[in-house]
Amino acid sequence: MVWAEFGYYGIMRSNPILRRENQIRTIHSSLAIEQNTLTLEQVTDVISGKRILGPPQDIREVKNAYEAYERVSVLDPYSLKNLLLAHKIMMEGLVKEAGSFRSGNVGVYAGAELIHAGTPAKYVPDLMKQLFMWLKQSKYHPLVKSCIFHYEFEFIHPFADGNGRTGRLWQSLILQKWKDIFAWIPVETLVYEHQNEYYKVLQRADHAGDSTEFVAFMLRMIRDALKEISETDSEKDVTINVAINVVTNEEKIVALLKQDGSMSANMLAKSVGITHRQVQRILAKLKDERRVVRHGANKNGYWKVIE
Repeated sequence: MVWAEFGYYGIMRSNPILRRENQIRTIHSSLAIEQNTLTLEQVTDVISGKRILGPPQDIREVKNAYEAYERVSVLDPYSLKNLLLAHKIMMEGLVKEAGSFRSGNVGVYAGAELIHAGTPAKYVPDLMKQLFMWLKQSKYHPLVKSCIFHYEFEFIHPFADGNGRTGRLWQSLILQKWKDIFAWIPVETLVYEHQNEYYKVLQRADHAGDSTEFVAFMLRMIRDALKEISETDSEKDVTINVAINVVTNEEKIVALLKQDGSMSANMLAKSVGITHRQVQRILAKLKDERRVVRHGANKNGYWKVIE
């Protein structure tokens, strides 16, 4: 597939109205996840310079986010300094520490429920330096790398506020620098439509001490966004799934079991390149989801994949 010839992408690049509508939709979704109360129509009016009736803070969030997304194309995804600049733009006038790492401890909440306690503030600067060093040096596929960065960023929770919107912006930036079609894909919109699952997956990944499930979730969001574009461009015969054919460990295990259901956890671990414990967790999850069934004892039994 030649990305530059992707039909809908070509339309987006040449049509500033579609580009603007997509950007407004992205901003609305990303802020709505953070409890911003403005409707899509109100967000559109704010960005168009019209006066609306709404909470001043919500209006300021929209203006800040619009400025950040307008400048994102000139930012370097591998620059920690640029990340701080993006946060400053996004949170100016909303928090005291805009553009700076937090000085106190924070938690991630879904309503009144504590989902995740952020890393103690004194460790944040060093951990963020390490994360950006990993981002520069990692040989992972950009799709996977962007999702891992998103998870680790949210796990550290480096800022007093604005971590969610900044993390999603930065994942989009990482992807955009890889393939510029991602400048127009509304990943934030699909996350917004699945935000309960988004928080639950973050929580389960924290408890497991492993980002695999979160990475798989985000890849699904990206796949769905690409499908949405593909359906819009129905006259083009484009197979987009090939473009994001990044196979998760879970999918690898399912594929291996389809070929040979008698494979043991140790054999699966060696084949996939993960630990025996990780394989056991994935198999337990697949069983719970009724994607696989175990027949017989551990020694002489076999796995059957449910189609």
